[in-house]
Amino acid sequence: QVRLVESGGGLVQPGGSLRLSCAASGFTFDWFAMQWHRQTPGKERELVAAISSTGSDRNYADSVKGRFTISRDNIKNTVYLQMNSLESEDTAVYYCMAIRSDVKYLGQGTQVTVSS
Repeated sequence: QVRLVESGGGLVQPGGSLRLSCAASGFTFDWFAMQWHRQTPGKERELVAAISSTGSDRNYADSVKGRFTISRDNIKNTVYLQMNSLESEDTAVYYCMAIRSDVKYLGQGTQVTVSS
């Protein structure tokens, strides 16, 4: 059974930091590229960051470049999103996704709220 379980979300003040984790099971993790997406009500889901299966390639949305860092541990089958200098506009539900060719798995999401 494929599972992607996000954790680490919560309430943080503007300028603060959070580290999201996504624990994967039920598939061969190091065969898959991993992505973090986010979505707010009334808006389309946005791709925030992506990392290749080996971790050698990383890409970020312009809105988070220099503030967010994606990483992965292929021993622990986990992908991370370190979020620094958080802004109110970063408030969203954050999802991790595993991708290999036309196969996609999506987690259930974790809420991040940036507010004073």
